[in-house]
Amino acid sequence: MLGSGLVIAGGCILNNWYDADIDPVMKRTKGRPTVTGTISMRTVFFMGLTATLLGHVLLLFTTIQATLWAFFGWFTYVVLYTMWSKRRYTLNTIIGSFSGAVPPLIGWMAIKPELDVIPVILFLTMFIWQTPHFLALAMKKCEEYRAAGVPMLPVVYGFEFTKRQIIVYIACLLPLPFLMSSLGNVFVIAATALNLGWLVLGITGLFKKDDLKWANKIFIYSLNYLMILFLLMVVVTVDFSF
Repeated sequence: MLGSGLVIAGGCILNNWYDADIDPVMKRTKGRPTVTGTISMRTVFFMGLTATLLGHVLLLFTTIQATLWAFFGWFTYVVLYTMWSKRRYTLNTIIGSFSGAVPPLIGWMAIKPELDVIPVILFLTMFIWQTPHFLALAMKKCEEYRAAGVPMLPVVYGFEFTKRQIIVYIACLLPLPFLMSSLGNVFVIAATALNLGWLVLGITGLFKKDDLKWANKIFIYSLNYLMILFLLMVVVTVDFSF
């Protein structure tokens, strides 16, 4: 967990370092140390590299597979997302989602270095979840992204197209709980209820006039969705017999 945390921290620090030129434009990022000058850019850069290296070294004490998945996530986020696609393509959200979905695979591989259906579905769950989550955020911060020159979907194609994409991605989550039936019926039913609730909320967006209010509801639901889903996985797999 410490190794994964350091790799993620390293990637985030390097993201802040690279985006220091556009972060002042956005309200949610203008308070970063790279913008305010609290920490020098040189120090930030070496902090990012140090955290990244240390995280990978710690993961090597588990398995090489866990370390490789961590590197894949880091490389995708820092190079393919931050440095390449973020300022060029609306697909930047999809590309960044690969890195955000890697942690379950790192954890699984650290304990059992061979693929299984459960970690793959956990990866897919987090991969698919990120698009409606971040598209809702992009709608809320649309004008800031526009000012920063970041081609997020709402900036390029507008809110109506973005709302339809959000619904499509939420719908893609529907079959996933059934592929984790080994976690039991309680999990499958509860996870399906979460998916249906989110889908219904998404569909209502097609009839709402206040797009930003709807986007905020989608964003808040997405945060609670992931927290409840993963806590539920813990609860249904705990052995309470002592």
